[in-house]
Amino acid sequence: MLEIKPATAQDAPAAFDIRREAIRSQCIGAYTREQMMLWTRGNADDGYSALMDKPFYLGWVQGQPVITGMLDHNEIGALFVLPGFAGRGYGKAMLEHLEYQARQRAVETVVLDATLNAASFYRACGYVGDEQAVYHSPSGLTLACIPMTKRLV
Repeated sequence: MLEIKPATAQDAPAAFDIRREAIRSQCIGAYTREQMMLWTRGNADDGYSALMDKPFYLGWVQGQPVITGMLDHNEIGALFVLPGFAGRGYGKAMLEHLEYQARQRAVETVVLDATLNAASFYRACGYVGDEQAVYHSPSGLTLACIPMTKRLV
């Protein structure tokens, strides 16, 4: 059973590892190997740990962190699932948790930048958006993405 808890500063390395493994496994075909390697280089101390100060969550299964998710004002992000736990409904559960958190903060519409491989997942969860755009990461990497929105009220 999935247990979702707020992440702490001590969780940053595990969250970074989940992100790295998810990108390198699930983004094959949507992005080049070079893009994925640049996107996942470094470690949590290279700035990723600062995200733990936001509403950042970890999902745990039998004591193991397996999924991450973040809500930054009205933006959902950092939704990554360890490859061995993908396809079990944990992504949808985390997304629903983030949407609940947004509703608790009186957010009416949430936004996100979907990776090319994840857009169909978000559409199945009620998000809309088809236009491809360019995401500019804080590290300077640019990636194709699909901006999406969902009205919560």
